[in-house]
Amino acid sequence: MNTYKIAVIPGDGTGPEVVNEGLKVLQAVSQKCGFKYHTHTYDFGGERYLRTNEVLPASAVEELKTFDAIFLGAIGHPDVKPGILEKGILLKLRFDLDQYINLRPVQLYDDRFCPLKNKKPEDINFTVVRENSEGLYKGLGEFQHKGTKDEIAIQVSHNTRKGVERCLRYAFEYTRQFGKKKQLTLCGKTNVLTFAFDLWERTFYEVAKEYPDVKTDYAHVDATTMWFVKNPEWFDVIVTDNMFGDIITDLGAMIQGGMGIAAGGNINPQGVSMFEPIGGSAPKYTGKNIINPLAAICAMAMLLRQIKETKAGNMIETAVKEIVVTKLKDLAAGKMGYSTTEVGDLVVKHLK
Repeated sequence: MNTYKIAVIPGDGTGPEVVNEGLKVLQAVSQKCGFKYHTHTYDFGGERYLRTNEVLPASAVEELKTFDAIFLGAIGHPDVKPGILEKGILLKLRFDLDQYINLRPVQLYDDRFCPLKNKKPEDINFTVVRENSEGLYKGLGEFQHKGTKDEIAIQVSHNTRKGVERCLRYAFEYTRQFGKKKQLTLCGKTNVLTFAFDLWERTFYEVAKEYPDVKTDYAHVDATTMWFVKNPEWFDVIVTDNMFGDIITDLGAMIQGGMGIAAGGNINPQGVSMFEPIGGSAPKYTGKNIINPLAAICAMAMLLRQIKETKAGNMIETAVKEIVVTKLKDLAAGKMGYSTTEVGDLVVKHLK
């Protein structure tokens, strides 16, 4: 019987509430699928920072490397200046744990919850592979003449051949294994960002030669957002840089039914990966037992697939789809027809 070590970071706001439901489902599915696990909870987040003035202890990264996976609730506290926790926890963990892929499935389970006219579940079912360790998020740049009328702010998009190529290879492999159409789209801006996306485009087509079974195409990022709304059925797997990936995946979340259902993974294929709902800490809903936990539960399904408990991950996803279609009135907080804990109970009940 396999045994796994899972680090849990409940985080801020509604993070602990949705994490509890994810762990509830994990307990149930582990019993059905015959594996064991141990969890260790870390209090990283806003409350710890306000109490200790420390974002992450020096030992955190090395400790987390000893786990099989990380389950994260949310980071973001209304009493902490924006950027401190995001850079100090989320970005630091992504960079220091070399989680160079951000994986975002975009799947509509029920057309009642899609804001697009006449789009069905079969029309919205694609995946975005976002480079997660370079680009504008590297934090490279400077101010010149700060505070004067001549002030200049420079932000650098840092892209390396190594970083771009390993992201693209992951995307090609993912498309080969999981793509419905075996089609990979590079999303960029080659007509304006003529340095960064020249590198992306050249490397994309060079790597493509090794994957003759994968169809390739290209779309500017502005066109991509347009087609997400008009013809999302055109897409299968999309690969893009850090900034564009951050933007288009939020649009993807909206067309799949909203933040309440959207989960993501920060992947290190050779190391420890971290999985989370992408909706944030939603502090206004904290403690009300009305937040939708399905994104966190779907993140747990992704976590299980990553550690090769594929049957368990698929079992969770099937249960989520069933209750979305048959039970929930809405996917928004307070409108589901059930409380947070009741939705978790429903998923457990529908595990088959």
